[in-house]
Amino acid sequence: MSQVKDKDTIKVHYTGKIASNGQVFDSSLEREPLEFTLGEGMLIPGFEKGVIDMKVNEKKTIEIAKDDAYGDVRDELFQKVDKEHLPKEVEPKVGMGLVSQNPDGTERQLRVAEVKDDHIVVDANHPLAGHDLTFDLEVVEIKS
Repeated sequence: MSQVKDKDTIKVHYTGKIASNGQVFDSSLEREPLEFTLGEGMLIPGFEKGVIDMKVNEKKTIEIAKDDAYGDVRDELFQKVDKEHLPKEVEPKVGMGLVSQNPDGTERQLRVAEVKDDHIVVDANHPLAGHDLTFDLEVVEIKS
């Protein structure tokens, strides 16, 4: 029976949880399985390592340390923004998502971390930065 190896394109169902509290942050169970090619760097390193050697229909749970996921929370990714620079219709609230446009035209996802009278603090860290993660996996298909 075939096993997942580097450069394979596979389909996998998963449920991702924050390891410390078990909170589910994403799952493919109610939609199509995730399809990706190993070694292309499209997924966090720990996820790719976790599916190596799995067989079709095999299920397992993997633990991914934050260093193999989204890393530590980086202080330099917090930035103060004067409220005058926000669109007038935006009423910022802690936890609210915002999108900023980079000079090259790409977009960056931000979260409001603090709201003060004259400014807000935005956080450009990935929402899962600083967390160890747990994934329940099931390989659905291997396309070698």
